[in-house]
Amino acid sequence: MPQRKIIPITGNTIPLYTTHYTAPSWLPGGNAQTLYPYFNKPAQLFTYRRERWELDDGDFIDVDWSDGSDESPLVVFFHGLEGGSSSHYILSMINSLKRHHWRCAVIHFRGCSGEPNRLSRAYHAGDSSEIDWMLRRITTQAQTTGATQPVYVMGVSLGGNALLKWLGEQGERAKELVAGVAAVSVPLDLAAAGAALDKGFNQVYTRHFLDTLKDKAFDKLQQFPGLFDAQALKKCASIYDFDNIVTAPLHGFRDTDDYWRQSSSKQWLPHVQVPTLVINARNDPFMPASVLPAQTEVSPMVTLEFPEEGGHAGFMQGPFPGKLSWLPQKILSFFHHQCLHIDSEKARDKSVLHISG
Repeated sequence: MPQRKIIPITGNTIPLYTTHYTAPSWLPGGNAQTLYPYFNKPAQLFTYRRERWELDDGDFIDVDWSDGSDESPLVVFFHGLEGGSSSHYILSMINSLKRHHWRCAVIHFRGCSGEPNRLSRAYHAGDSSEIDWMLRRITTQAQTTGATQPVYVMGVSLGGNALLKWLGEQGERAKELVAGVAAVSVPLDLAAAGAALDKGFNQVYTRHFLDTLKDKAFDKLQQFPGLFDAQALKKCASIYDFDNIVTAPLHGFRDTDDYWRQSSSKQWLPHVQVPTLVINARNDPFMPASVLPAQTEVSPMVTLEFPEEGGHAGFMQGPFPGKLSWLPQKILSFFHHQCLHIDSEKARDKSVLHISG
């Protein structure tokens, strides 16, 4: 694979951002910090260009691009469960990135772009082979268009889990494709996250997810009669049950326990060899703080940022009504000041990159 040629980034200066997250006093608690940003998403200050990738298996994947110069970095996004390019965490990130003229691409998992996918399979939290294909496709495509800047990747929640699993599996090979990764609000231990979603107020989130997941599953039954047990699906009231009935068997797992065990990304963090920032709030309703890893349990290439508050994919900041500014500043600073620096230093040591003035 051709080596990247790094060109100095023009445009607005990107400051080093080291501020730790502090939740606003008017938004207390993990649930409020999760729900408020979801229902108060930022305006979209840019336009998307949609591209469809046809897959060898007969299915398709839709990618929403926010274009820019080939001499600016590219950030690839993987969304969370039932998310997409209109999710609040993606809009706030791209709004910020566009102020610095960076290019962005939101890759939708199968069936998440507003149109049902063609096959019986869908997407799942451990689909690292799909992540691998997507990243190889997008980096190859970028190179053929003459793009010269590095590729960074951000994954949120389910997308972050699949991304981290891919990073660990790939090890050193991941450096061929990406210069840095940010993973936000990741269910690093899927069994712990699944148990958390089955308790107390968290069942509100479960019902929300199941509303769309079950609708899609029933649509699949119309398309593929007998694919799974319709009566069991009707009675399904937990993510555990849904994964047992639909996700696990459709994607080659024995059952939910097997799916969650194989797909959890925490076990892969010691093997990551690309600069990676993992951000999880300790009050995230989806992920118990008790199972978050210590720095000694992960690769030296992984930076852990576990603020006390922030909720799930929230991190609202400032006076009411607040703004989603902390996460974009944190991640952009990490990509620009840490990942690019490491990538460039290693490249100079090996004399494989040329820096042009």
